[in-house]
Amino acid sequence: MTGRPGADQAPAPESAGASDALAVSIDVSAVPAQPVGAGRYTIDLVDALRTGGEVHLTLWCRRDDSARWGPSGPSTVMPVVPRRRPVRLAWEQLRLPARLRGAAVAVHHSPHYTMPERSSVPRVVTVHDLTFFDHPEWHERSKVLVFRRAIRAAARRADALICVSAHTADRLRERCHPSGRVFVVPHGVDHARFRPADSGHDVETLGRLGVHAPYLLFVGTIEPRKAVPVLLDAFERVASQRPEVSLVLAGRPGWGVAPVERALGEMRSRRRVVRLGYVADEAVPVLLRGAAAAVYPAMEEGFGLPALEALACGTPLVTTAGSTMAELANGAAALVAPGNVSELADAMFEALEGGSALGERQRRGLTIAAEHSWAASAAGHMNAYRWAASRLRPASPSPRGGS
Repeated sequence: MTGRPGADQAPAPESAGASDALAVSIDVSAVPAQPVGAGRYTIDLVDALRTGGEVHLTLWCRRDDSARWGPSGPSTVMPVVPRRRPVRLAWEQLRLPARLRGAAVAVHHSPHYTMPERSSVPRVVTVHDLTFFDHPEWHERSKVLVFRRAIRAAARRADALICVSAHTADRLRERCHPSGRVFVVPHGVDHARFRPADSGHDVETLGRLGVHAPYLLFVGTIEPRKAVPVLLDAFERVASQRPEVSLVLAGRPGWGVAPVERALGEMRSRRRVVRLGYVADEAVPVLLRGAAAAVYPAMEEGFGLPALEALACGTPLVTTAGSTMAELANGAAALVAPGNVSELADAMFEALEGGSALGERQRRGLTIAAEHSWAASAAGHMNAYRWAASRLRPASPSPRGGS
């Protein structure tokens, strides 16, 4: 994935020994019990940073979430953050700045939009997308208000901002005119899990989930921007001609699911829609490997990690033209216009029928996925951390003779 003019790509920093490990603080308190999206990003990034050995991490987690974060690697886990979101956001502003001073860290990373707005410690903030500005109708109103303000504050005050795609970096510059340096750092993929080879337990896992081939697969939280009603309408057309095919929805319900429920209720083929809800981490690559295609018709995403994971498994991918997923796939996916039911149905038919074009896209997808790893993503984050840490300057000494 290449950056557009003005976007600072994040090359790997020079290797560092344990003696010059950078002291990095990361707020991991927003990761839910069932992580997806930004939560999965935070977990995989922390794991990769620990493995890299260039940092000593201080992790600020919820009081009920310490078991997930440690002990592991060169890190200190601080289970001091309140559990409830409103109190947690207040704690970030009122209590965390003093904690950061006492922790003697070189830089603080906020991986989910918000950050302590007043702090003497250099700050790095991850901005995943700008849909809170561009499409507020896709989000709960309370989140729109909170995250619009948070993104504007980060643009004004963060020393460095990490954007997960060039598209997000462009939109951030256009909407918020950041004063800090912007780094484009794509997500990685866990190639030990997401790979074409059968794990040896794939058939058993699929059977336990009640999934049988052939099937089309959607992975993601059920929410408005995922365009699941469009997917259901398109599958209805496929099902009318391919009665052996099912559609598997793997993902927990988010908010705004009423249109999905209505669409399901109106389907003649609704019995062939398998709703799994949230799926454990180990089952996701199994589902991808067994699918005739991964269908990800989201209207917009910051990155679209399920699309990359599908490519890494060698699974045919159908996704949205003009999106970050299309930017990521770079010719390795069948692309359809946003919200176009006919095009989506045609792309699913093509995936079920196979052919040389499909095989070529799969091979290209494996090549693209191989270029993305969490180690490379961690190296890009290190570049941003070192940049931000270098911005800290000692206070000027008092003039001689002053009182």
